[in-house]
Amino acid sequence: MDLSELTDAALVERCREGQAAAWSTLVRRYQRLVYTVPRRAGLGDDLAADVFQIAFQRLYESLDRLDDGSRVRAWLVTTAKRETLRLLAERQRTTTGEEASDAIDAQVDPAPLQDAQLAALQDLDRLRQAVDRLAARDRQFVELLFLQEEPLAYDEIARRLQMAEGSIGPTRARCLAKLRSILAEM
Repeated sequence: MDLSELTDAALVERCREGQAAAWSTLVRRYQRLVYTVPRRAGLGDDLAADVFQIAFQRLYESLDRLDDGSRVRAWLVTTAKRETLRLLAERQRTTTGEEASDAIDAQVDPAPLQDAQLAALQDLDRLRQAVDRLAARDRQFVELLFLQEEPLAYDEIARRLQMAEGSIGPTRARCLAKLRSILAEM
C-alpha cells in the first residue's frame, strides 16, 4: 500500500505502532508547510531548519498524547508558530537598543504569523499535496500552466507536452476537475 494515500489519522496511528515508513511519509507530507512558517516570519535558513526539527521532534515525543491524529497539520503549524515566536523574542532580547529595532524591522514582517496567513499556507500545502497526487502527465500539465515563475504561452506548453494547442483548454478543465475531486477527498 502507498502510505502517501493514507489519511493523517491513519499515518499517525502507524507512527504510534513504530512504522518508520509512516513517519517518513508524515514528515514529507508537512515538511514544506512547517518550514514555510519561520521563513515567512523572516527567519533565515538555519533558524527555519531549527524550527522544523523542533516541531517534528515534539510531534514524535507527543504522538501518544495526540488526541486526534487528523489534526496533526494544525498541531504542527501551531508548534512551528510558537517556536518561531520564541526565536523571534530571543533574537529581540539578544539585540539591544536601536540595533534591535533595526534588525527586527529589516528582517521580520510586522505581522508575521496572522491566522489568515497561516490558513493560506495550509491551503497552499493542501493544493501542493493534491497536485502531487495527480498522474504524472496531469501534474506536469498543471505545473507548466500554473506553477511557472513566468507564465508560459499555450504554444510553448503544447510544444513541451507534445499536444495540440487547441486541446489545452479541455485538458485544463479535466485537470482542474481532478484537482477539485482530490481536494474534496482530502
